[in-house]
Amino acid sequence: MSRYAAAKPYVLPESLAELGGPTTGGVTLPRHIDWGPHYIYDLADGADFRLLYERVIREAQTRDDLNAYLHATSLRQVWHDLFLPLPVRAAWEARFPELRESSTTTAAA
Repeated sequence: MSRYAAAKPYVLPESLAELGGPTTGGVTLPRHIDWGPHYIYDLADGADFRLLYERVIREAQTRDDLNAYLHATSLRQVWHDLFLPLPVRAAWEARFPELRESSTTTAAA
């Protein structure tokens, strides 16, 4: 694990229920979340969908960022497939144990 990942403060929502982001269409993230070349994430494409979620979870600066781009039901469905630094995964799973449980259940299935 990098020192950056261990020291970086991560933003978490108060509850998963507040996450009401898009589930269809194309999404372009703001520069403070995705500073690479201009890219439109196609939410119908599984790889794009997961990449968008990974970037938002890792780089969001406010709860508004999380609420704008993440969707609670979709997050539960893809949680176990997301490539996240251990500190951010641990923080989210500590606050929302259902993510850990859904991840364990899905991995065991």
